Amino acid sequence: MPALVAGIRVAVLSRNVSKRMGQVAMNYWLVKSEPSVWSWDQQVAKGAKGEAWTGVRNYTARQNLVAMKKGDKAFFYHSNEGKEIVGIAEVIKEAYPDPTDKTEKFVCVDIKADKPLKTPVTMAAIKADKKLADMALVKYSRLSVQPVTAEEWKLVCKMGGI
Repeated sequence: MPALVAGIRVAVLSRNVSKRMGQVAMNYWLVKSEPSVWSWDQQVAKGAKGEAWTGVRNYTARQNLVAMKKGDKAFFYHSNEGKEIVGIAEVIKEAYPDPTDKTEKFVCVDIKADKPLKTPVTMAAIKADKKLADMALVKYSRLSVQPVTAEEWKLVCKMGGI
């Protein structure tokens, strides 16, 4: 998946350039969960204290978690059941060791629910939009934590009524 890793490098490089220029850059992400395991409603119920995003056991997804910074936004995607983006979450604590990982190789971040989409955006709708053909959700559909470009973010937010 060199293209995805390159995308991560670009996101991190972009953030570093912005820092040098005195700007605070925000990156965008997508996190996936099966609603029967952890749903948007459960995330919302955690309130401002949020919840640790644990259980990620893929190295590319791990690198994405490491790249996340406090204040970054993430689409909350219901996978397998529903297959739709249902809300926006915010990173409230940067990467730290995942307490559920006995190997001590993986990390987690804390996220809180920010706001629901007025209209959930389905995987079918994303695939139907040619402007989103290169979105990680389409190209790397099994990856649980993915980068989202600013352009993709704006378009999906518009599709979701935000």
